[in-house]
Amino acid sequence: MTMPHHVPWTEKHKPRTIGEIKEVVGEADYIIKFLSWLKGWKPGDKAALLYGPPGVGKTLLVEVAARELRYELMELNASDTRSEAVVKRLAGLSSQSISLYGARGKLIFLDEIDGLTGTEDAGGVKAVVSVIAESRFPVAMTANDPWDPKLRPLRDLSLLIEFKRLGKASIVKHLKRICSREGIQADERALKIIADISEGDMRSAVNDLQAAAQGKNALSVSDVSWLRARNRQYQAFDVLRMLFTAKRCEDARNVVDLFVLDYESLMSWIDENLPRQYTDVDELAEAYYYLARADLFLGRMRRTQKWELLRHVIYLMTAGVSMARRSPYKFVKYSFPQKILLMAKARQTRSTRESICEKIASKCHLSKRKASSEIMPFLHAIYEAPGLSKHDVSKWLGLEGPMESLLKRGA
Repeated sequence: MTMPHHVPWTEKHKPRTIGEIKEVVGEADYIIKFLSWLKGWKPGDKAALLYGPPGVGKTLLVEVAARELRYELMELNASDTRSEAVVKRLAGLSSQSISLYGARGKLIFLDEIDGLTGTEDAGGVKAVVSVIAESRFPVAMTANDPWDPKLRPLRDLSLLIEFKRLGKASIVKHLKRICSREGIQADERALKIIADISEGDMRSAVNDLQAAAQGKNALSVSDVSWLRARNRQYQAFDVLRMLFTAKRCEDARNVVDLFVLDYESLMSWIDENLPRQYTDVDELAEAYYYLARADLFLGRMRRTQKWELLRHVIYLMTAGVSMARRSPYKFVKYSFPQKILLMAKARQTRSTRESICEKIASKCHLSKRKASSEIMPFLHAIYEAPGLSKHDVSKWLGLEGPMESLLKRGA
């Protein structure tokens, strides 16, 4: 099958059969586990939750398996289809209606299910739980990080299938196949550089290969040398793992450059997960000593505006914490920092309160400051008192559900 030259190589050269997938990754246990689940599924069984880092073939396996086993694939991207109403309407209807086109059945597929964890998706997870419970067809989902607390109801209803980062040899093998199809003479050293930089992400590797080789007859080491200078960014869980497994101070310090957020957020992630990673009390005490020193320098830097102190902050919170570990590294599940969650919740509360004050100020012809100090206390009393009618007040001010809830709890 010929494709236009502008088609991304990730699409043009992706495996089309289970056999081709196995040629790339070998007899991976997750392939066997997923196919066994799909072939044996019956109403009432668990859904399948495929999880692992980006670019390792989660979505591809679902699509190829559905095509080979003659399932009609009903695919929804959860990060695009975000609301409870949309998930219920689309996935719910798909999970109940009969299959067309002579397929043996349907496969309901929710891609990037961890895209349902935002505040605007409050009912999304609940809707998916309902779909899984009521579906007459198998439901498959993918996620990069399935350990978010909000996804716990889905984990309880799912068979968890873990995808590992792809090995360097597998990536090089696939890149060689692409070069052969594209008529490119590639230096294997160049392909190994691309594979090394990709960190097990096949999609990233193929994109890098296309960027470096498209339109050329040969690919040399010099053609890919610029890729090494490019900064790659990782998710917080990956960054923490790199930090806690670092064997040199410089390797630990460099994780700051890979973090998608700022160094203060990284400090919160480290603080939250240190007790999970370091179980030896002496190691934990030493690590917290360096983290506390980093926080001390950070406060001093802010007060005095001496930004040269930042390098001490970064070295203490990374190299200091990492070198405190002397026992062998053990895999643990990391958690989102509670401090960040609480700060986000406080911001939301302040925003809701300001919205109420704006409505009061508009109706009563007051400043927002007076609305907050003189009217809000009375509204709290009205909404907290039993038996008083709040409907007319809400209707007159135009208050919505979250605003009424805030007044009821006296925030």
